Amino acid sequence: MTFAIGNNRIRSGSDIRLHRQGFTLIELMLVMAMLLIVLGVAFPSLKNFFRGRNLDSEARRFLSLTHYAQSRAVSEGVPMVVWIDARQKSYGLKTQAGYTDFDNKAVEVKVDEALQVEISAPRSTGRMRSSLSRQSVPGIGNVPMIRFTPDGFIGETSPDQIVFRQDANDAVSIALSANGLKYEIQPGYTALARR
Repeated sequence: MTFAIGNNRIRSGSDIRLHRQGFTLIELMLVMAMLLIVLGVAFPSLKNFFRGRNLDSEARRFLSLTHYAQSRAVSEGVPMVVWIDARQKSYGLKTQAGYTDFDNKAVEVKVDEALQVEISAPRSTGRMRSSLSRQSVPGIGNVPMIRFTPDGFIGETSPDQIVFRQDANDAVSIALSANGLKYEIQPGYTALARR
């Protein structure tokens, strides 16, 4: 309630509260400064988090392609190969040469430019393994490959380990499982990659 006394008005308590809602410029600047400090402290760990997600995503995509190749080999009764071209930073899946004229389910994947692919030759681990299996892929050339047979097994000359590396300290390894029946991501490989 207001009372008119000349040109001056006296306001009641409820009217005063209505004009005090909101933040002052100083309060807003203090909140922004605190947010900048928090982001400055958290930024290094967030940067590593987002950088590592690309590496993990690529490793999971490759691993799922090996599982898909293995299930296709069994279901179609034809050997499948997952070829890896480290120089061109690509890999893919297709039927083994000589079994079909055209594979309409063939897959080709380009690896992110920031990543590198390394393939290790098979080691003799109780099994007699010769050199790394290679296949000529049209338009790419003679490249290493993982061979999946129609009974679901992995070929003897397939690589033991494929490593996706972002830099000297960040790497994810995909290797044969202990029983040699599938590929799996090796836990804790990033710590071993630091040389």
